[in-house]
Amino acid sequence: MMMDEWREVWRSALKREAVSRGMRVLLALASVVFGGWWLNQMQAVIPLLLGVIAGALAESDDSWRGQIRAQFTTLLCFTVMALVVQASLPYPGLLAAVLGLAAFGLTLLGALGERYRAMAIATLILAIYTALAAAPPSLPSSSSGPPMTQWPVAWLLAGAAWYGTVSVLWAAALPMLPVRQNMAGLYEVLGSYLRLKARLFEPVRGIDLEQRRLALALHNGRVVEALNLVKESLFIRTEPGRTPAWLGEALHLYFVAQDVHERITSSHEHYDVLANAFFHSDVLYRCQRVVALLGQDCLLLAQAVEPHGGVTGGGATARALEDLAAAIRHVEAHEATPAAGPLRALRALAANLEGLHRVLGGALAPLPDRLPADASLLDRRPRSARDAWQRVRAQWSLASPLMRHALRMSVALVAGYAAMLATGDSHGFWILLTIVFVCQPQYGATLTRLLQRIWGTVLGLVVGWALLRLFPDVLVQSAFTVAAGALFFVTRHTRYTLATAAVTSLVLLSFNQVGDGFGLIVPRLLDTLAGSVISGLAVWLVLPSWHSRRLHGMAAQAMRTQALYLGEIMAQYRAGKQDHLAYRLARRNAHNAEAALSSAMDAVFQEPVYVRRHAGAGTRFLVLSHTLLNYLSALGAHRKLQQQPDDDSVASSAATCLLDGLGLLADALETGRALPVPATSTELAWLDALSRPADAPVTQMQRNPQAPLLLLALRLLPQLREQAAGLLTLCAAERRVALSV
Repeated sequence: MMMDEWREVWRSALKREAVSRGMRVLLALASVVFGGWWLNQMQAVIPLLLGVIAGALAESDDSWRGQIRAQFTTLLCFTVMALVVQASLPYPGLLAAVLGLAAFGLTLLGALGERYRAMAIATLILAIYTALAAAPPSLPSSSSGPPMTQWPVAWLLAGAAWYGTVSVLWAAALPMLPVRQNMAGLYEVLGSYLRLKARLFEPVRGIDLEQRRLALALHNGRVVEALNLVKESLFIRTEPGRTPAWLGEALHLYFVAQDVHERITSSHEHYDVLANAFFHSDVLYRCQRVVALLGQDCLLLAQAVEPHGGVTGGGATARALEDLAAAIRHVEAHEATPAAGPLRALRALAANLEGLHRVLGGALAPLPDRLPADASLLDRRPRSARDAWQRVRAQWSLASPLMRHALRMSVALVAGYAAMLATGDSHGFWILLTIVFVCQPQYGATLTRLLQRIWGTVLGLVVGWALLRLFPDVLVQSAFTVAAGALFFVTRHTRYTLATAAVTSLVLLSFNQVGDGFGLIVPRLLDTLAGSVISGLAVWLVLPSWHSRRLHGMAAQAMRTQALYLGEIMAQYRAGKQDHLAYRLARRNAHNAEAALSSAMDAVFQEPVYVRRHAGAGTRFLVLSHTLLNYLSALGAHRKLQQQPDDDSVASSAATCLLDGLGLLADALETGRALPVPATSTELAWLDALSRPADAPVTQMQRNPQAPLLLLALRLLPQLREQAAGLLTLCAAERRVALSV
């Protein structure tokens, strides 16, 4: 029994990428500490540990061949930076310039993608580690004891190289593990989205649908992030030539997830309209049950694709769908005059849920040729040095949040170094480390990280002090050091307070091997406080990037990408369903823009009250934008492989009107030009034309779902323009205040 429990714990651990990275760090740190103890070279252990940590911070997901290339590039950056910092240490002014320029340039490398951002941050951290390990006599690296080693840079780079070796070997031994972990995470967030969406189907009066739709819009950003993560994980493993069978299976599951995402984000009618129309029936409760069961099916599928996963569950969802169909037939047969519009929407919803069940049920079926004819993925990485430079050059403006963050990081690091010199703090490079870890592009994220860093440091100092007192043996302290390092990487993205406590304990325990760990408690606390204060002041005073003042631009991008998505959908209603790259790219760009807008709104809620005057209009615009995307997704979900010739000129022309309206709205948001809020005469004409067949038989909706969904989308345009006008009015007022100041 105990063995089965441990086996289950091991399987659960392998589900998480953070745990896998923690295992690699544990292996690298344990071998370094054991080697130092075996060779009686404990003074070299600290720079080796720091090198391992820097190498792990730079790591990104890749195949083993890609890991070799990435590790070579990382070590090259590390070497150049470490040598420059070591040469600059005797000259404070030169070192301040090096730190400032490095922070500026490396931060801008984030424009090339997440991989380069991680490498750049790790390089900056290694620069500070170099200063810590190779500090001149005037700034000793420990309060007592001999210098760490005579070759600090060599040992730092050796530690980073050793972790790189472990990373490459791990990737070669377990090539599909990261893909399965990311895929399982994707289906988990899809399941969570469905469970949130099930709450919308309660036919209860007085519930706050607006708040529930907002929660759904914010969660959609997490779904989009998970989709992008899986796509990148698959793309870097797709190479010309023979494709491994497991990679083909993973590609199929990814395309299934895209189809599922389009279906679950679909809406066929306002939920309050459905609740009022079917208030005296249980049909919406049956819809809610089906949606919740489909969410559970996603979670079961996540378990099935995980390492050592199981299989999907039984037929509860199929039976629930049968019950829903029976309930709809009962409504049609027993209600004297069922509302035609809501009833058509209900049948379309049931058809979409049935299609979703069919897609999920066939996700793991061993069928041949399951990939679409066009299974290509878009390469978003820079294709050449020229392309990379153009991407960085595009950020060369104070309007760019990345440029502002780069300047902010540079100023903060120079200020931290100046504070270190002014106070004569022999451990002052910890101030700089705190700044690098705490200072984030967003104001709210920085304050959150700041508080977590302080509390984590206090907790880590208490735990470290207790461990030093209770376990004076060097080997036991070394074991706790290794465990603390692994814990830091397991928790640093999810529980940063605990991660900070772990790395703080690591510092005390490791420095105690060559000196007096107790003497570092007060300096570590004071330096953390100093670095946190500098970071907080920098993100508030140095070119702050308030998301509240950029909402109109992000809203414009959301409208523009949704217009492109609509264009691709209508083209497929004419030519037939084809999940080719152009369609998938338009759909993904629309969801990416929507996720960026929801992420910005999440950040707005954490900004100072005097700044977030856009919060109300922004929230309402986000909900409307997400609702519009729901209607477009429903249009996309009802595409068919075999389309009838398009003889519905009303729907086609109404779609053109909607495209024009979205384009004008995007232009107005970008340029600040005011638009009339009420519906235009053209929109009113098409609204009237689309409303005429409202009493047509239900089968008309099944044959052509375009008209009802386009009608719902067109009705949103005046509301979107109203909220856009609110955003633009506030932006104009802020610009006038800024000019007057």
